[in-house]
Amino acid sequence: MSLIAIALVENISYNIISIIVFIKEVLFLVQEIHEIYLDNSATTKPCAEAVAAANEMMLRCWGNPSSTHRKGNEAALKLREARHSLALAISAAPEEIFFTSGGTEANNIAVFGAAIRNRRAGNRIVTTAIEHSSVIDSVAELEKQGFEVIRLKPDRYGHISPDDIAEAVNSDTILFTMMMVNNEVGSILPVEAAVKTVRKKAPRAIVHCDCVQAFGKIPVSVKKLGADMVTVSAHKIHAPKGVGVLYKRKGLSIPPLTHGGHQEDSFRPGTEAAPLIAAFGAAANIACNRKNLSERFSKVTELRDYTIKRLSEIDGIVINSPDDALPYIVNFSTCCVKAETMLNFLSERGIYVSGGSACAKGEPSHVIKALGLPRDAADSAIRVSFCADNTSDQIDALAGAVAKGISSLAHFA
Repeated sequence: MSLIAIALVENISYNIISIIVFIKEVLFLVQEIHEIYLDNSATTKPCAEAVAAANEMMLRCWGNPSSTHRKGNEAALKLREARHSLALAISAAPEEIFFTSGGTEANNIAVFGAAIRNRRAGNRIVTTAIEHSSVIDSVAELEKQGFEVIRLKPDRYGHISPDDIAEAVNSDTILFTMMMVNNEVGSILPVEAAVKTVRKKAPRAIVHCDCVQAFGKIPVSVKKLGADMVTVSAHKIHAPKGVGVLYKRKGLSIPPLTHGGHQEDSFRPGTEAAPLIAAFGAAANIACNRKNLSERFSKVTELRDYTIKRLSEIDGIVINSPDDALPYIVNFSTCCVKAETMLNFLSERGIYVSGGSACAKGEPSHVIKALGLPRDAADSAIRVSFCADNTSDQIDALAGAVAKGISSLAHFA
């Protein structure tokens, strides 16, 4: 075959491939337009600013931030900018910001690090029964190692009593860890009041707060909270997955859990995920802007109220979230269709939510169990979680699909 013929065949093949790729992209966009995403507490769609920041790091500033040449310095500068953005977002100092691979790693560093540091000062760890699994499982492991773990139980709507906190904390307490917002029902926990109690009854205790679900939705100020360590995560505020931050109060000495590098002041060594960190900073600049924070909160509050109104019109629906919950989350139960079955029914119609039954065996999550819901409500618990891009039309579609799902599936339950 001549060179001209070969070139012609290659050109035709390239054009065919380009057309196929274009068609796939169009079909994807058409599908996405008709999708209704209401699972924002699980993860959010990255915003354009975060995507642009990540792309710049991968295409232009791709040097190793630890390298001392110009390419490395370019990347290091972007990391410093992101660190300042995250520090500003939570009213911290840049040197108090430590980047991690996400909320789970940050929570593990905080919990295990605090226990190791304070092991000679006492033996008691106080937490709640509705923490994220990265805290629940970490304190369970410490319990196996001989630490005493007190798990505060919530009421029916996920509230933790300040009196129970005061009773649980004693002079032997070395770690107190409590989330700011529960990730399943949206209850807001009394962290500020708890910190004051801990400081009074257990001055040597380290206080950690998981603010993953609160960050970017309501103001988070480490100064106001008074906690020694605070966890936030990127992919809950329209930034990519794979990066988070652990705030560690200046002067607090916590031993690192990993070794082998000087990055992050040797507290969390390893080459930084520069594209993700830059994207996190860009997203935080938008999400934590005071005006944006207020406007989004107002919009989501209206959407939450409308959601509860529409769902309450369906016979048998029970709302599990408290009236004073973070408006970004609504948890409800059909009481007649198992969560997994309803999730599949909604997913087939392009509506995406989460279930309260996270276990593969269909058992309710530890949070739903801790609320003490009746079995039918626990087995059918569904979480709807919003972002400011969601609309009332999407809620109408959700309510209609849930009603249809109950009508179609209830007799199979």
